[in-house]
Amino acid sequence: MSKILITCAITGSIHTPSMSPYLPVTPEEITTQAVEAAEAGAAILHLHARDPETGRPSASPEHFMAFLPRIKQASDAVLNITTGGSAIMTLDDRLAAPRAAEPEMCSLNMGSMNFALYPAISRITDWTHEWEKPFLENSHDVVFKNTPRDIETILTDLGQTRGARFEFECYDVGHLYMLRHFADRGLVDPPYFIQFVFGVLGGIGADPENLGHMKRMADKLFGQDYQFSVLAAGRHQIPFATMAAAMGGHVRVGLEDSLMISRGTLAKRNADQVAKIRRIVEDLGREPATPDEARSMLGLKGADRTAI
Repeated sequence: MSKILITCAITGSIHTPSMSPYLPVTPEEITTQAVEAAEAGAAILHLHARDPETGRPSASPEHFMAFLPRIKQASDAVLNITTGGSAIMTLDDRLAAPRAAEPEMCSLNMGSMNFALYPAISRITDWTHEWEKPFLENSHDVVFKNTPRDIETILTDLGQTRGARFEFECYDVGHLYMLRHFADRGLVDPPYFIQFVFGVLGGIGADPENLGHMKRMADKLFGQDYQFSVLAAGRHQIPFATMAAAMGGHVRVGLEDSLMISRGTLAKRNADQVAKIRRIVEDLGREPATPDEARSMLGLKGADRTAI
């Protein structure tokens, strides 16, 4: 229980540049913030790309490769590349970069769902780019598609063929059962690294009793064959991470999940959130795992076997 994995999700595809001037957009900004987060104690870096001109979420391998080698050169952190991309991207678009990079680790959303971002519009008065407001407005009629066939494609192409392991993002209880289904089919082997996700409109709510329920169901479905981590959106980020650490789980922070460092105060760096949760987990008697310890705990293939 003492070793704890700290993941930092650097930029994501949910927040837009108008929401925070500190959201990393360019390759230089993503690289700098990722390396700083690793230095602050993040063993795993969860990575999305953006168009450096507009800040729009991007699936372009060119945009990913503008920062992935630079992060790898400057840090030994595990590079975890999204396969979720953005809910409005096609599956082939979402997989273009991880197929090219062949990373140690990828995220994998375990089910289709509503992924509603439009409530954020009411908090923004000045828009930096023309695409932002329509992007958020249109989320009231978007289904984030992750069908069983999509999941099988990802497990086969990136897991069985390219040797990646996965951060299984479970936004509701049914997603745990979907993971169990693919485990029973032999498409994924333990140890399973399950990320419980709370507070996204369309997924399970950020209520403490839901965390307990997700943990009980994961225990029932996976026994000793899994480790869990917790991310929660917005103001729930640090409280839920703290609960996860106290329960023996792992934690995820970062500007993808929350733009704040405290109530009413924007985080200026991803590293600030990492440093904050590190202080908390160490006060709880947990020791942050190093990247190499993370590789051992999760059965990763090693950075030398990637195409980055």
